[in-house]
Amino acid sequence: MSGPEQADCGAIVRVWHGWTDPADADAYEQFLTDPENGLLETLDGDGYLGYDLLQREADDEVEFVTQLRFAGYDAVREFAGEAYERAHVPDEARELLARWDDEAEHYELRAGNRV
Repeated sequence: MSGPEQADCGAIVRVWHGWTDPADADAYEQFLTDPENGLLETLDGDGYLGYDLLQREADDEVEFVTQLRFAGYDAVREFAGEAYERAHVPDEARELLARWDDEAEHYELRAGNRV
């Protein structure tokens, strides 16, 4: 297919923020994205549509934003449980993060494209 691909409109995007010390940023990114066993790379399940990982330097920290895409709230609940607003922060992540949001925000994807 040539040109931009239309985003999965109608999807639910789960947005969460975590911050590391600069010295831990590379290790945290590796924990999330390692092709063999990274947390984000190994997600699957009915209705899971993929992720985006954003990063920026913010004062004396590095901020990470994860955006997980799901086909609907049922898929979000399958991933996170009935209390799906609560953040899922594994122990290994807690060792690398300086701080994190206790809750994730959920948005309806209304429009977009992928190039």
